[in-house]
Amino acid sequence: MEPVIIVLIILVVLVFIALIKTIQVIPQASAAIVERFGRYTRTLNAGLNIVVPFIDTIRNRIDLREQVVPFPPQPVITQDNLVVNIDTVIYYQVTDARAATYEVASYIQAIEQLTVTTLRNIIGGMDLERTLTSREEINAALRGVLDEATGKWGIRVNRVELKAIEPPTSIQDSMEKQMRADRDKRAAILQAEGVRQSEILRAEGEKQSQILRAEGEAKAAALRAEGEAQAVRTVFEAIHAGDPDQKLLSYQYLQMLPKIAEGDANKLWIVPSEIGDALKGLSGAMGNFGGMGGGSGSGGGANVPAQERREKPSID
Repeated sequence: MEPVIIVLIILVVLVFIALIKTIQVIPQASAAIVERFGRYTRTLNAGLNIVVPFIDTIRNRIDLREQVVPFPPQPVITQDNLVVNIDTVIYYQVTDARAATYEVASYIQAIEQLTVTTLRNIIGGMDLERTLTSREEINAALRGVLDEATGKWGIRVNRVELKAIEPPTSIQDSMEKQMRADRDKRAAILQAEGVRQSEILRAEGEKQSQILRAEGEAKAAALRAEGEAQAVRTVFEAIHAGDPDQKLLSYQYLQMLPKIAEGDANKLWIVPSEIGDALKGLSGAMGNFGGMGGGSGSGGGANVPAQERREKPSID
């Protein structure tokens, strides 16, 4: 009985192993390559799959999702003989599991080497300045070459990105100095523009101020002249309304003489000829006033005119 039990146990184990090898579960977004006696038979897709145990074997399981592979920096020589280190990142996806397994030994290594050679060809036709400013152009050219070359491998290159472009240290120092000089130049230009604009605005302000000041002075002079004219007209009308005689006018004229002589700058002033007439009129008025006073003091000579008294001969 014991040998029979051992045989049964062995059979059960073999059946269990056969069931395990027969049922293959493939995860989503994955594929498996099945070989029968070393030859490709079929590709297992996602889900439950049945294979022949001990005859069919699973050689390779491939991830069909998009993959991201960064490549280490690669030295590349530009057209102007400068060595730059370029880091690249490749976004690819396996579209044909059979081709990716049998058409190339290692598609990752193949993509890396193809990227390096293509990148050197592209950068070799550009100078450093164009290399630093043409990333989109380089990415598009690199992606086109890689997508065409990897199509027969069952690989689709979705994107190619240049992660970093590092020129030599001496070139970086020269670029920093040039950028600093450009910034200083732009700052000087902006400062000069600001000073020029400020001077223009200041000149415009002074011009407007002078115009307004001149207009104000003109208006003030006009108003002052109008006021003086009005004052003269008022005085003239008042004088004519009062009907003054020659004596009053002579007296007013004498009162104005001290005002004419006022001031340190008046070293020489001319007496008009009309002042003689004014003095005669004033002296006549004062004589009349004196005659009236003498008549009141002496008794008999009050009614005798002064001219007659002067003409009367003296009695010895």
